Formats: sequence, structure tokens, C-alpha cells
Amino acid sequence: MALGSATPPYELRFDAGRVCLDLLATAHPDERLDGLPALRAWIGGAGLVPAGAPLDHADGSWPAGFRELRGCVGLLVRGMRGAAAPAYGRALERVNEMARGATPVPRAVPGADGLLVRELAGPPDRAALLALVARDAVELLTDPVARAAVRECEGDNCPLVYLDTSRGRRRRWCSSEVCGNRERVARHRRRAALSRA
Repeated sequence: MALGSATPPYELRFDAGRVCLDLLATAHPDERLDGLPALRAWIGGAGLVPAGAPLDHADGSWPAGFRELRGCVGLLVRGMRGAAAPAYGRALERVNEMARGATPVPRAVPGADGLLVRELAGPPDRAALLALVARDAVELLTDPVARAAVRECEGDNCPLVYLDTSRGRRRRWCSSEVCGNRERVARHRRRAALSRA
């Protein structure tokens, strides 16, 4: 998708339980952060900025920065599960570096109905938004309880990871509606084929 495209080509998902894990989902099944419109949609959907916050100042370097952070977070999250690759240390250093950025400053202002709403004191820059996601990754990776709840989807060919907050920690899929539904349909087809045989 070109930087000027109006809409992202795929539906963006925000069901992983952490914003840093939602960022990982933007690479599956295909690249979803391939331009500014898609990145703006993801930033808004992830709640990094209040609804309607202007991101018109974003330039072509923004998607690359978020894809770089996504790669680093993915390596760190997956590195928790096995032997650390040599790139693990570089990824950790880069996430820590990004986390040091200044974050957008929110303020409360009266909305149209008189209730207070959140607004940013100024337009957020790329480093500030990357810092929000990087800090979320640092919190996830350093919290033993949250870290223990990170799961990889059991769906066929689904590399997504999520935070399992289900009762009994028995969640098996990134989404019951996506991979869970596929598994139920496949199971039904297998039973139907066995009964016909």
C-alpha cells in the first residue's frame, strides 16, 4: 500500500491483551503497517492517542520505526521461550533506548457535552509514541506474572502471541473468533469425514 492510500488493506486487531503484543499482530498474515494511513489507524486503535488527535505531521519514517520496534519486541518475547539468539541483546538495547523517549502529555479538557475528555497538549512525535509501546514491552518482559501469561496461538500457522488472562489460564488461540473458529470447523470436518468413511 502506498503512503497515500486511504485505508489499511486488512482489519487491524487489538485483542492480544497488551499494546506491544498488538503491535506484533500487525505482521500477520501479511504486513499491515506498510504506510501512514495503516499506521495512523493502528495508533488510534491501540489508544496511543485520543480519538481525533492529529497525526498529519507523521512522515514516511514512522512506519519503519514501528516495524523496527515490532521486530525487537517479537525477538524478546519469543526469546523468553528458548535460547536467546545473538540479536537478543541488540533488540533489548534498542527497546530500552526507545523506551527512554518522552511520551505525549495528556490533559483533561471539557468536551462538547461538558464532561472531561483527554486531549494531547501538542502533536505527539514518533519517538514519543514508540516510547509508549516500548515501555509497555519493558513492563511485560519484567513482570513475572504477566510474562508467565504470554502464550503463542495454537492455531495452524498462526505465530501470534497474546496475554492469557482467562480463568484457569486455558486460552489456546489468539482469538476464539479467528483461530478458534477455524479449529472448530476443522474438527467438525474431520468428524464428518470419519463418519462418512
